[in-house]
Amino acid sequence: MKPYTGPSVPGVDTSTLEGKVMCGYQGLFTCEGDGSGIPWNHYNINKRFEPGACHIDFWPDVAELGQDEKYPTPFRHADGSVAYVFSSYNPKTVQRHFEWMRNAGIDGAFVQRFASNTANEASYNRLNVVLANCREAANRVGRAYVVMYDLSGMKPGQIQRVIDDWKSLVDKMRIGRDANDHAYLRHKGKPVVAAWGMGFKDRLTTMPEWAQFIDFLKNDATYGGFTVMLGVPTGWRTLDRDCLDDPAFSTNVAEADIISPWTVGRYRTPEAAAEHAKTRWAPDIEWRRRNGKDYLPVVFPGFSWHNMKDGPLDAIPRLKGRFFWKQCVEAKRAGATMLYVAMFDEMDEGTAIFKCANNPPVGATSFLTFEGLPSDYYLRLAGQAGRLLRGEIPATEQIPQNAAR
Repeated sequence: MKPYTGPSVPGVDTSTLEGKVMCGYQGLFTCEGDGSGIPWNHYNINKRFEPGACHIDFWPDVAELGQDEKYPTPFRHADGSVAYVFSSYNPKTVQRHFEWMRNAGIDGAFVQRFASNTANEASYNRLNVVLANCREAANRVGRAYVVMYDLSGMKPGQIQRVIDDWKSLVDKMRIGRDANDHAYLRHKGKPVVAAWGMGFKDRLTTMPEWAQFIDFLKNDATYGGFTVMLGVPTGWRTLDRDCLDDPAFSTNVAEADIISPWTVGRYRTPEAAAEHAKTRWAPDIEWRRRNGKDYLPVVFPGFSWHNMKDGPLDAIPRLKGRFFWKQCVEAKRAGATMLYVAMFDEMDEGTAIFKCANNPPVGATSFLTFEGLPSDYYLRLAGQAGRLLRGEIPATEQIPQNAAR
């Protein structure tokens, strides 16, 4: 962990989130032999990664990866050839991912930092290596990045651990402070930091700890001065659905600079997405206008966690991009000026937009495909969403031809 010393090339305007399409970068995947010491993280289930036992519903497209980026698995393709996967621990692959973002017109990534992983030495090391990989990749290819804390799995009384971790990032990596790190995103004159999970009924529910963390990020004399984005439930404004019914939650929300309600799984069809935009996004955006906040809607391409949770395969169908594009159009119509795409690399829950294989392994485990579409289809569609936000293309139901090439 140290300040950035590599090159930085011109690219996206990192002075604002306005007009940007950002994606969530999980960076969770490690492999046997990649140096992480955590074999098959987020590929395995019950410590097994083999036909009949795995954690992912999509298989990554590794066609462009070099031999030093591909890791062999026990899985086999229909022709009997070895099926390979990638590691987020490998800096060459992470740079390739950010190149895919650049080539598609995606502005950058919120790099997920799961706070519960900071207690384990190997997991903590992985978090730091992946963050450093993303920092270098974003600078080298002209994209933006932001640290996003995910407080899933944290228990009451543990917020000081997160605060101490942030202090370490600022002290050692100079996150948000490093003049050589041109890729770190700023908004309204301050560097951005995100904290995800406040107000959910099944996550850290102690509002005083959330208030302490928000105040620290915004106002601490040494480690504060950041624009704070909060990832909150769909029912954040009305204190219903997936949100705690706690007035202290609303008090904390009022301290945020950017509000980003989670939508994955909250609707399942293009028609339901349109209704969600009408009943949730539009009133939310009106609230943010009255209260001087910024608003970052979440859109996602589909959903499936069959291999992880034994749920239905293709639980929320992608419909060859129609589901995703409908959300983007409705967000624009509702008044959105920025978008968060969930997720870049989330193969576990079937929300990945990065390049996935149309010829996954065969055998005891079932996988989804992109329905014969090019492996970069959803990357390009997310890039087109940026053009939509900025008014470069009209908000119509028809998927842009540049995405469907």
